Amino acid sequence: MSDDFERFRPYLRMLAQCQHDPRIQAKFDPSDIVQQTLLQAHRASDQFEGDTDAQRAAWLRQILARTMKHNVRDLKRQKRDVRRERSLQTDLDASSIRMEKWLVDDQTGPVGRAVKNENLLRATEALDSLSDSQREAIILRYFKGWKLAEIAESMDRTSPMVSSLLRHGLAKLKAQIS
Repeated sequence: MSDDFERFRPYLRMLAQCQHDPRIQAKFDPSDIVQQTLLQAHRASDQFEGDTDAQRAAWLRQILARTMKHNVRDLKRQKRDVRRERSLQTDLDASSIRMEKWLVDDQTGPVGRAVKNENLLRATEALDSLSDSQREAIILRYFKGWKLAEIAESMDRTSPMVSSLLRHGLAKLKAQIS
């Protein structure tokens, strides 16, 4: 069972990276969040009642959302601002949907869903193999929908440099996924 969860590590890391505010990300390593999530999943594996990768991914997203919520809560324990609170589960689900749309056209039926899930896992593994700067640029552009100028400012780089990161990163992804 734990091997079934372990193969979702890149997927969970991508979701964690997509959700973190850059100010918070400096305090939390998404890999640490994912490790905590997988540890919780392993401890509660007897409670998982699904059979498919889609069900497994949804269950792991719920655990990831709780783990992130608890870490952010602990960080902001004294700085709570109700206006800034929002559902991490909703955000994670939305990020997952954006990833799926980015990877695969709408496919129907069990075979189409299985192919879609497998492509999603392969793509997150491929993203995980990119350099940190390429991965960050791709996440900000395609999963968060940031504009090139916003990414350049956030990464403290020029727009042409970010454009190059995106172009080379996408070429590597295409080569690895094909």
